[in-house]
Amino acid sequence: MKIAVVAPASRVAPETAEKTRALAARLYGAAAPEIHFHPQCFLSDGHFAGSDAARSAAFLEAANDPAFDAVWFGRGGYGSCRLDAALYGALNGSARKKVYLGYSDLGVVLARLYREGIGRPVHGPMPSDVNRPGGEAALARALKFLVENDAETLEPAARDGKKVLAFNIAVLSSILGTAHEPDFCGHVLMLEEVSEYMYRIDRALFHVTSSAHVRRAAGIMLGRCSDIPENDVDFGRTEEEICRHWCARAGIAYLGRADIGHDADNKVVPFGGAGAHVA
Repeated sequence: MKIAVVAPASRVAPETAEKTRALAARLYGAAAPEIHFHPQCFLSDGHFAGSDAARSAAFLEAANDPAFDAVWFGRGGYGSCRLDAALYGALNGSARKKVYLGYSDLGVVLARLYREGIGRPVHGPMPSDVNRPGGEAALARALKFLVENDAETLEPAARDGKKVLAFNIAVLSSILGTAHEPDFCGHVLMLEEVSEYMYRIDRALFHVTSSAHVRRAAGIMLGRCSDIPENDVDFGRTEEEICRHWCARAGIAYLGRADIGHDADNKVVPFGGAGAHVA
């Protein structure tokens, strides 16, 4: 198996590539997948892993290359929404056969691919997660999904035939009403957040649940909301209380907690569900 790693958002540290390949070798030995980190991953242009044009070109190159079976996004951060919108129309037949794996800011790309019916977009750990506490377990989970299509790597709700989607709350809020917004109808929508004040989580969930399209979802599950800053005046609500509140106001079923988040326990969620097919 050959996997291309690109970074549509923030720069990847060179040691991340070394750690990722070393872990794959320990897990699979001579049968380890070939993991190619595109040179663009290590570029730097302010906040971004290279210019918008460089990041767009690297993604298009990797996606369209028939030598690769999957595109693995190297790191989140911010920047995926700045990719050239024209690249989605330039994706070829090879791009439509690939798995695309990432989460957080990469939800922008995953959503657009899912909307366009291109490949198999999947929420799950990225190479940069190897630098988190317990991060090798996260990467091992991603590799087991990519290499073995192991059902044990999946978030439990994604194993039982349900149509599922998974997003960071702020990222999903930002793409509603744009060309990246996917079809939510009949899907279980899993949401998670990191490093946002409770009032911002509240505001974003107001926006998300106000969408008439989101209200067509089968329900919402809430993943982990971590590293929440302390507000000068305590918000007085937990993230689950906030989510329950807005689901009730919008008439959306609240379906409990999801095992996703910005941490080493982040589980894999194939968009559309475990049985979703590559185009």
